[in-house]
Amino acid sequence: MEKKASDFREGMSRLGAAVNLITTDGPEGRHGMTASAVCSITDDPPTLLVCINRTNRSHDLFNGNGNLCVNVLAGRHHAMANVFAGRGGSERFSTGDNWTTLSTGAPVLRDAVASFDCRIVERVSVGSHSVFYARVDAIHLDTAPPETLIWFNRAYHILIS
Repeated sequence: MEKKASDFREGMSRLGAAVNLITTDGPEGRHGMTASAVCSITDDPPTLLVCINRTNRSHDLFNGNGNLCVNVLAGRHHAMANVFAGRGGSERFSTGDNWTTLSTGAPVLRDAVASFDCRIVERVSVGSHSVFYARVDAIHLDTAPPETLIWFNRAYHILIS
């Protein structure tokens, strides 16, 4: 069967993934975006990968700041996920006053299911995206009962433990 971009996108819509706010701060400014293209690589040293489209203005901000925080969202963050997916600039952070920082200076959502504060240690270009390899410097875990926000079939779903 012939591979088509539309078939690939449709197939990927059926691959459920956690919804995350990826945040950064530094010389390029404070910024955040919603993403599901996040994956753990290794626990020694703890390292994640985050994929960002190079045509997205977020790309250069993350690249220039050299840090990022992966904030894993809970169901209660559904509206915040939409805001970070659609509006521009630092106004995204006005959607909640529960922001803090850990070691890198990237914004950490205090009530995220988990937050992984990272330094970008390597970048690889693949097709239209950059893969950022991010070494975890600090972790914050929420104490609320575990739940997560999943993106599946082009819609949000809440998964409760």
